[in-house]
Parts: sequence; C-alpha cells; structure tokens
Amino acid sequence: MKKGQVDIITMGCSKNLVDSEKLMTLFEQTGYHCTHDAKRIEGEIVVVNTCGFIEDAKQESIDTILELVQAKEEGKISKLFVMGCLSQRYQKELEEEIPQVDKYYGKFNFKQLLTDLGKPEEPTCSGARHITTPHHYAYVKISEGCDRRCAYCAIPIITGKHVSRPKEEILEEIRELVASGVKEFQIIAQELTYYGVDIDGKRHIADLISDIADIKGVKWIRLHYAYPNQFPFELLDVIREKPNVCKYLDIALQHISDNMLTRMHRHVTKAETMEFIERIRKEVPGLHLRTTLLVGFPGETEEDFKELVEFVKWARFERMGAFAYSEEEGTYSAEHYKDDVPAEVKQRRLDKLMAVQQRISAEIEAAKVGSVLKTIIDRKEGDYYIGRTEFCSPEVDPEVLIKATRRLRVGAFYDVRITDSDDFDLYGEVE
Repeated sequence: MKKGQVDIITMGCSKNLVDSEKLMTLFEQTGYHCTHDAKRIEGEIVVVNTCGFIEDAKQESIDTILELVQAKEEGKISKLFVMGCLSQRYQKELEEEIPQVDKYYGKFNFKQLLTDLGKPEEPTCSGARHITTPHHYAYVKISEGCDRRCAYCAIPIITGKHVSRPKEEILEEIRELVASGVKEFQIIAQELTYYGVDIDGKRHIADLISDIADIKGVKWIRLHYAYPNQFPFELLDVIREKPNVCKYLDIALQHISDNMLTRMHRHVTKAETMEFIERIRKEVPGLHLRTTLLVGFPGETEEDFKELVEFVKWARFERMGAFAYSEEEGTYSAEHYKDDVPAEVKQRRLDKLMAVQQRISAEIEAAKVGSVLKTIIDRKEGDYYIGRTEFCSPEVDPEVLIKATRRLRVGAFYDVRITDSDDFDLYGEVE
C-alpha cells in the first residue's frame, strides 16, 4: 500500500472519464499522487466512478466494489470511496448493502470527497483535468443531463435535466488543453444538439463548434451523441466548411419502425429519419455516420425487426453499434410495458443485425484501399503503429495499422496510403 497514492477506477462512458480526470486534479492539487485504471491497485485510497446505465454495467460496478471491499478487509487499501451514476441512483441501497465503503457520492458532489479527507478544495482547479487518454486527444463535456424522456432510458433519472456549460468556460478549457499538447477533441454530451436551449431557448451547438474550430492549435473536432428530432441543420454547415471539424457524426437512432419509435417515445417517424439521413449525406458528402440501435424492445415484432434490418442495409452506416433491451426500473417502459421479447430472441436479432453491419462495414472500409488518408498515431503495439483517420473515434471505431518499418511519432499526423482492409480495420503505409 503506497501512502499518499489514490487509485481511481472509471466504469462506463467517456462522460464519467471526464469527471474522474477532474477529481484526479483535485487530489493532485492537494498533494496526492494519482493513478487511473491501474492494473494493480497499490494506493491507500481507491475511488470507483460507477456506471448505472444498464444491468450489465451496474453489475460490473457492483462486482468491482465488492472486490475492493475484500481488498480493504485484507488491509491492502485503507479507504474506499464510490461515486458516479450507480451511487447517484442507488445511494441508500448501496449504503445498506455494502456498508464497508467509507462513503458514497453521487455524480455531482464528488468534490466533497477532498473536504471529507480534511483537504481544502482548490478553487483554481475547478475546470482543470489530469488527462488520462493519450496526451494528443481529450474528451470535452459541454453539458450534463437530458430533457429527452425516451421510454427505455434511465439517464434522465440519474443525471436530471439538461444543463449547458457556459460557452466561455468550454472555450477556456479547450485553450488550456491545447496549451498542454492536446490536438484532437471529442465533444461529448448526453444530447449534444440541445446545447444552449436551457440558457435562452435556442440551440447554440453550431456557434459553439465554430468557435472551438477557430481556436489555434485545434486540429480535429469530433461530435458525439446527437439526436434526430429538431436537429439544428446549421451544424452541418460547420462540419462541411470548417476543415478541422471531422466529417463524423454520432447520432443514436435506436430503431426505424414507426411502431417502435412511437413506443420508445422518440418523437420522430421512419419517414423523417430517412429524410434526415438523406439530407446529411447530401449536405456533407463523405460524412461518416455512427449510430446505435436497440433490439428486443417490448412489443418488437418480427416485422419490426425485419424493417430495422432493411433500414440498416439502406442506410449503410459507416459505424454502428447495437444492444439488446434490458428493463431499467423507473423508466416508462419498465412501468408500462411487459418485457415480452424472450432473451434468446433478443440475442438472435442482435447477432443478425451485427452480421449485416459487419458486411457493410467491410465493404465501406475496402473501398478506402488505394486512397491517402490523414492519420493520427495513437500508440505502438508490437510491429505496428496504430492510428486513426478523421472518421474514427478512439476505442470504438476502426483503426489504421501501419507496419513499423520507420519511426513515427505518437500524436503526430501522417498521410497514409491505405493498402488493405479487413471487416473493421485498415492497413497502410506512410507516404
């Protein structure tokens, strides 16, 4: 056990990661040494930043807490704290079921942890972050919460209503990150396109991204988690016209049949969705769309699912993920619908949908063979450098593998000629 060391473990999404990075800076400003997601826990203090989104994520968070409780009982760590979405939602239950944790915090009051340890909170580090990603890219969270009330989603229950960060605060954070060496920015929010509505009733995402793009040193900006209903189309102008805004948009569509969209409370129709995709493709040629789809939602028929499969074939998403419905207590669907699609049917539908997408992805990536793509180098693994193009977000999208026949700099950009592809990744050579 290392005195003065704090090990922080982050479960779940990149939005949680940003919170962990802020907490790490708070600890470091008050004299602690921090590690993040260390392979071996060595610190006297451990903080688990939990996820409470779906059942599997909740179980993983609980299992991690229980493992650390055992480590505490064996004297391997001194103090154990829990924060994040799971404890925001189930704090009382967790306190009763796992009382060995020294204290539980929610998603928004984790800075209190320092005060509870007898350390004064440093006001100067309220926006600063210890970046845990490779130093050339970072996630920037522009808002918290969500005003959408999709029938299946527990996130508004956990995080509350949408709250936009002040624009100047975001821009200042970007400037600080650029000064520290960050070149690529993943802009994240639960509902990106809603930015600004809570401030003055208007959507200001296009203005915000344009202003970020104008900051010197910002090389790439990538946008995550938009929503199709009431989409601010002026954002497409920014994506098309600003050279450092990646031609990439992450927009979860969930389903396509009108039956499912209505039951899910998505406030959009099949016709509107297809028209929306056609408009994006037309206004921003070459843009790569990432989406997420949901199978096995209560009431999903074989006809609904076939409609979804045909839609995926039609849309030819460059990037797509899917998951099977799991009932989340407190949501509209848990309270008003019967979870009537058997688990084996959900899995079969999920497997089929992903098999269809795998073929599409393979064709899309194969079409890039012979082209030259600007690529940022993330790391070196064995005999290869691993990079990404503007069409690829870290950890979730295809990568470019470059044989290490010459030395490349991690965090630098290179023009790479694509020489081969497989179902998801590309192979290339530096020009």
